[in-house]
Amino acid sequence: MILPIYIYGHLVLRTKCEVVHSDYPDLNTMIINMFETMHNANGVGISAPQIGLSLRLFLIDLTPYHDEDPTIPNIKKVFINPEIIKEYGDEIDHDEGCLSIPGVRENVRRKSKISIKYMDEKFNSFSEEISGIFARVFQHEYDHLNGVLFVDHLSPLKKNIINRKLEKIHKGKFEELYPTVRNIK
Repeated sequence: MILPIYIYGHLVLRTKCEVVHSDYPDLNTMIINMFETMHNANGVGISAPQIGLSLRLFLIDLTPYHDEDPTIPNIKKVFINPEIIKEYGDEIDHDEGCLSIPGVRENVRRKSKISIKYMDEKFNSFSEEISGIFARVFQHEYDHLNGVLFVDHLSPLKKNIINRKLEKIHKGKFEELYPTVRNIK
């Protein structure tokens, strides 16, 4: 089932998320719905806050990138209670966007390599080191679990430049290409 995506300005996007326990009700159904929602919106990552749940869970599917560029890892994974243990490597600027901030894309500087820990949908634990676009998408989605959006990484000048766009999104003035939910004031 395709779920609505929560849009910039909604409080759930600024909330630090809670740990997911193995007895969480209907977890597998939620994961299936999140994948459907992400694919419907042409995303490569989606976090639980983006569907209105303050849970430490996100998904990444880089298979569309891999299909275009075989050097990009062919990854489609669930990350439950993820942690970034260490960020290292070069800092790289790369264009980012977010399903919760439609129509806004900006260069964000992030470390090129990270060490991570997480659990999969069966609550098996993993530790690994990742790099490149995989590391970037992981960091972007991980930020969501801590109430951080990619626009928070921008310089004050860049934020000032896009502020009008963000205000329009907050007021619901954007092209709705997929179902959304926003704060109504």
